[in-house]
Amino acid sequence: MNDQVKVNFFASTPEACSYLADRKSVSAFANPHMDMDMKTYNELIRHGFRRSGGYIYRPHCPQCQECVSVRVTIKQHHFSRNEKRVLRRNSDIDISIMPGRFRDEHFDLYRRYINNRHNEGSMANPSKSDYHRFLICDWTDTLFFEYRLNRILIAVAVCDLTDSGLSAVYTFFDPDYIERSLGHFAILSQIDESRKRDLDYLYLGYWIRDCNKMSYKRRYKPLEAYLNEQWVALD
Repeated sequence: MNDQVKVNFFASTPEACSYLADRKSVSAFANPHMDMDMKTYNELIRHGFRRSGGYIYRPHCPQCQECVSVRVTIKQHHFSRNEKRVLRRNSDIDISIMPGRFRDEHFDLYRRYINNRHNEGSMANPSKSDYHRFLICDWTDTLFFEYRLNRILIAVAVCDLTDSGLSAVYTFFDPDYIERSLGHFAILSQIDESRKRDLDYLYLGYWIRDCNKMSYKRRYKPLEAYLNEQWVALD
């Protein structure tokens, strides 16, 4: 890591893995008491880290290497036939990009999405404080993509603007519109926005080969993976 960036890291206590059964997960966290800034965050993103609220972390499981940080190389990406179909299917949706701050309309949609998709997990019945801790951060350059159909908010994608690319944080959408593949569409729109901003990458977080909830990221090509402390093409 760049010598000008000095960060202390702490390991979390082992807990049940959210993605792979019968495994324990451990994360390496950047010191939560330091004054984080975008310069440091930009460097950590390049080293496979990710943000949750104001916390910067990377999987650090002693016996498991299944979580792999991945990113789309924007300038080599071309929309596939399937991706073009998804874009056409959602061509009637209006997209606006908003500053990253709390909005009641966003929270109401988030709560509905979580209670439909994750109603038995730790994320169920989120409060406004839960939402704020997860997605809002006062030191990041965060963007909220709003997706509206006939002026009705049906999806929101949260991403951070770093100097090497957009970093997708989370997407939530109206469960009544599942046939539109809104999660897929949100990533495609972030790829398109990255291209408009002449950015090199869209960071997608962690890909897990044997987890259906995370394996979908493999569909975006070309894809690079952070392995052995370097980015390599994921063939």
